[in-house]
Amino acid sequence: MGLLDGLKSVLGVKAEADATRDADPEDLFGMSTAYITMEADLGYAPTGDAALCFGDVDSTDFQDARDEVETILSAGEAETGTSAEFTRDSHGYQWVVLHDDDFEDLVTSIHFAADTLIERRYGSRLLAALFGFEDERTGQLVYWVYSFRRGAYYPFAPDPDRDHERDTTAEFKLESNLDGELTVEGDKEFWYPLWPDRPGDHPWE
Repeated sequence: MGLLDGLKSVLGVKAEADATRDADPEDLFGMSTAYITMEADLGYAPTGDAALCFGDVDSTDFQDARDEVETILSAGEAETGTSAEFTRDSHGYQWVVLHDDDFEDLVTSIHFAADTLIERRYGSRLLAALFGFEDERTGQLVYWVYSFRRGAYYPFAPDPDRDHERDTTAEFKLESNLDGELTVEGDKEFWYPLWPDRPGDHPWE
C-alpha cells in the first residue's frame, strides 16, 4: 500500500502537534445519517466496506487488545453479518477491514473496534476510519475518512484514470454537501491521501 510521506508522519512526533483533541469514537456515528445523504442526494452508494487504520505497538498488552477486538467481532458476525479481516501493510500499519451490506452495522463495528483500543489506552495509535462509496453512474470509488488526530472528516476521491491523483471536483462536491452534517476538516493540508497499490483498489488492499 502506498502512503505519502505526510500520512506516514501522522503517527509520529508531528502528529502530536497536529492533534486537536483526543480520539472520540462517538464521532463515527455521524456516518449513520450521512450515508443516506450520500446515496439519496448525491448518488454515491455504500460499497459495503469500511476500515480502521492504526499503528502497531510491540507489546503483549497491545496484542491482547487487538485479539480482544478480533474475538468479539468474530463472535458478532453470526448476529450482524459483519465480517472482519485483519491485515498489516508494508509500512507497519494495521487495518481492521469490515464488510457488510448493512451500513449501520459497519458503523457500529468500526465504533466498537476503535472504542476498545481507546479503553485499552491505545487511542493515540488510531489513525483513521474509512467508509467506502461508489458513484452509481460511473463506478468511481470515494471515501469519507475520519481522522482521529484531528477529530474531523474529509473526503478522499482517487482519480480513477490517473495514478496518485485526486479528483478534486468530486471532493469539493462531497465537502460542500456534507459539511454541517459531518464535522469536515477545514484545513486541507490535513486531507491526507491514502493511495491504494493499484488504481481502483481500496486503500487497505
